[in-house]
Amino acid sequence: MFEEPEESPAERAATPSQRAKEKADEFRMHAELCAVFEATRKFDAQIVGGLNADIARDVQRGIGKLEKSKLPDSPVLPETSAADAAALLNRFAEDNLSPNDYHIHRRPGEVMMVRWIEGEQVDSFYERLQAHFDAALNQCRDEERQSHGWKQDAPTLAYLDALDAVTINMAERYLREIVRKHSASALSTQTADEMDILHLGSIMNAEPSELVGGASAPGDEPTEQDRTWFFKLFSLRGMNEGKERMCFFAYLQKVDEGF
Repeated sequence: MFEEPEESPAERAATPSQRAKEKADEFRMHAELCAVFEATRKFDAQIVGGLNADIARDVQRGIGKLEKSKLPDSPVLPETSAADAAALLNRFAEDNLSPNDYHIHRRPGEVMMVRWIEGEQVDSFYERLQAHFDAALNQCRDEERQSHGWKQDAPTLAYLDALDAVTINMAERYLREIVRKHSASALSTQTADEMDILHLGSIMNAEPSELVGGASAPGDEPTEQDRTWFFKLFSLRGMNEGKERMCFFAYLQKVDEGF
């Protein structure tokens, strides 16, 4: 049996700038995850179970329709989808669902979670999004220099310099001004084949049973398999009734053996 190499050919071939970009993408995705799901800790949001199944399915179908309408290389939705996007952004008001809170529909091994925000809540979201990204990037810079700066070889120094050069305005990255100035709608997605439900619970300061229900929650000494869920997050943003609004829809499915 051959031993696995310490680095794959792709890793060895990656340029310093590519390695830095991959790190930045990782931090950007985690920043979004935290900014979307931390409101129970930061902004007095509640986890509200019992979301009507018809509403949950309508939101799921609506989001799916919008996703299919997108061009592959842009999160901006076509004008033909404007009415559908507006309907989803207004759905909480139509059905008297509280903004900011996490509305959850649960079935065994399956969870749909929806959160709407508007106005100042959107401002807070983008502030937190930027703060999470900056904190993760700065910590990485410090750790990488402490761990590798002493090597003084050209590739390592180039990588550290590339990390220092990374700068991302998260509001620009998420096309906020385009949404606000042109009343456009945009939809981004984030997918994890293996989301640790304990990690999501820690971000929300919630027990896993509050998220996925007692029957689907991992036990006291869970295995990695017990904790693993498929996860997909949709982030819809746009202008509606003169207000900037966002709708976050998360779909989770328990990953069983052989999934």
